[in-house]
Amino acid sequence: MKFFIKINGRPLLMLAVFYFTSIAVKAQTETDGLMMKQNQFCVVGLFSHSSWTNYWEGTLKRNNENIGTVSSNAYQLMGNYGIKNNLNVLFNVPYIINNSSAGTLSGLHGFQDISFAVKWKPLTKKIGTGNLGVFLGAGFSSPLSNYVADYQPLSIGMGSTNFNGRLTADYSVKRFFATLSSGYIRRSNIEIDRTSYFTDRLIQSNQVVMPDMLQFNFGTGYRYGHTIIEFSVANMTSLGGFDIRRNDMPFPSNRMNATTIGTFVKYNLAKLPAITLLGGTNYVVAGRNFGQNTNFNAGLFYIFNFKKSNI
Repeated sequence: MKFFIKINGRPLLMLAVFYFTSIAVKAQTETDGLMMKQNQFCVVGLFSHSSWTNYWEGTLKRNNENIGTVSSNAYQLMGNYGIKNNLNVLFNVPYIINNSSAGTLSGLHGFQDISFAVKWKPLTKKIGTGNLGVFLGAGFSSPLSNYVADYQPLSIGMGSTNFNGRLTADYSVKRFFATLSSGYIRRSNIEIDRTSYFTDRLIQSNQVVMPDMLQFNFGTGYRYGHTIIEFSVANMTSLGGFDIRRNDMPFPSNRMNATTIGTFVKYNLAKLPAITLLGGTNYVVAGRNFGQNTNFNAGLFYIFNFKKSNI
């Protein structure tokens, strides 16, 4: 009997719900300790490729020759505008292409979820030999297209409207830093194209209750001049849901947990200071109802300065 399993519908990269979550590229995002200055607007173009063959069915790690390797290409347009030096607004628009290397499932592609966020830095304080920055964030995301959520592992998203809040602390000593961030994601119910389904019991409805999620991110590294180098650990945990049953179809409200490690490099061109190159890689080291995903991403961003001239 054929069966299918769930891809990371908002790959940590899209967990950023979620933003992007965990596979987050640090171009002044919700999870880092950086801010755009007042009247500066940063536009980011990012390409990301991720794939997995092994996955966790519940807590059992396995593969599935019926689907082979599941791959995803994501093209993202992101932006960040500095209303003030300590207040930024951000957005993200991702286009996703998902495919599998075996079986009969057709790949899917399309615009996923548009997201907006506000990031505020209410506190900067010198502690010991370093500086502490505290950040508060709030965000919103919702589907941009009428994609099918109940088509795992090739669906491009989960179909829910999400609200999130985040607390981040960043401590830097000279050229070195450490950043800790935690977020809570509230997810709406979704509708699917069937009138009944089975989780751990029969439910006669097309409404699916999606579990909320917690996210934790920790990053540390080097930040000086034109260069940032960071090593990170990220975790997401579903607050509810159920496991994929053995050899059974997955479902959008399955419990999805993942721990990811990654590296990130950002380099600002000295002769073209408005342009910054960035790239990174991430790998899922532990999970539950989740693919053991490897991700590579690269992109650039350009900063527009709208500050009025004194001339």
